[in-house]
Amino acid sequence: SPPWGTPTKAIVASIAIILAAILVWRFSNLIPPIVIAIILAYILNPLINFVDRRTLLDRGGTVLLIYLILLLIVGGGMVAVGFLAVDQANQLAQVLPELWPRALKTTQDVVQSWMGSAILIGPYKIEIRPLFELFDLSSLMQQAVGLIQSTFSLSGIFVAQFAQATISALGLFFLAIVLSIYIARDMPRFTELVSELAQQPGYRADAERIMADFARIWDAYLRGQVILGLVIGVVVSVALLILGVSNALGLGVLSGIMEFLPVVGPIIGAGAAVLVALFQDSNRFGLDPLYFGLLVLGVMFLIQQVENNLLVPRIVGSALNLHPLEVMISVLMGASLAGILGAILAAPVLATIKLLGAYAWRKMLDLPPFADEEERPTQTEESPPSKARRKRRRRKG
Repeated sequence: SPPWGTPTKAIVASIAIILAAILVWRFSNLIPPIVIAIILAYILNPLINFVDRRTLLDRGGTVLLIYLILLLIVGGGMVAVGFLAVDQANQLAQVLPELWPRALKTTQDVVQSWMGSAILIGPYKIEIRPLFELFDLSSLMQQAVGLIQSTFSLSGIFVAQFAQATISALGLFFLAIVLSIYIARDMPRFTELVSELAQQPGYRADAERIMADFARIWDAYLRGQVILGLVIGVVVSVALLILGVSNALGLGVLSGIMEFLPVVGPIIGAGAAVLVALFQDSNRFGLDPLYFGLLVLGVMFLIQQVENNLLVPRIVGSALNLHPLEVMISVLMGASLAGILGAILAAPVLATIKLLGAYAWRKMLDLPPFADEEERPTQTEESPPSKARRKRRRRKG
């Protein structure tokens, strides 16, 4: 048969894109388990390859063994601490909405008391109210209160969603497990298919470089966030248990889950912990609730500093190469487009878009496809040191 012309190719490609968009729209409820299955298979693929090379099992048997161990670990964890964590998460879902009005009223009372007080500096007395009026501090305080309200409300929403969706999440988890087993078993075939599609004449080196950068971005993010989530969840749970904060285990689980939301997640986890600490009935140190809340805030801040300066550089590194503002905007956009899953995957998706966009932009400008491959100007003349060495040789001869 004769080869297709450009118009025919364009028509077929357009029809394929339209059909794909219709399928995605029609079966959008199946996208989350499919995405979770792909991510899980991608995360476990190095472990599966490692075991496959060192045992007599075929790849299918290795996949079943790894996933069976995963199910045993998850099941054992749920039996050991999972039900307690879910119970505490349910308690948090009930407590956080009740605590916010109390926190708002307390904040307003503190502001009013400050406005009616004065600062004594030696013989001088400075009234606070004129300062509030001069710098419009009242408006600033209201904006700060609104920001705190949105943060705490968001933490309450996430906790409520986590607590209310426990049963449906279990069904989703097992569906994702089944899909992930098939994907993990055939992962080498998918990899070969992608490699064959990328090996177009003249683009082999570019394709290999892009695929390597793509794998580096997603490896660092997915496996890094899983490790960070586990570490932070355990550390926060232990720290809050030592401090005597109510629902410490549930708050630890929340903090671990929130690690999958870059920049925004740790703020939500810390905000929920401080809010619970401020309004629990008593604490083991006998501190005023305000000071106890500040103590919890300090501990959460210390944990985040250790994470950002010690754990993240070693676990995630600079693979994403994104500014925190870019990450925050992408998380908000991802959440508006695809809910929690969109927020979780927003950062690596943005990093991938930047990778492909930079490549396309440099190709359109006839530049080298990658920034670190800039052509160096060729030297048409010998360098002065070379000329000097040649002169010395002639003199010796």
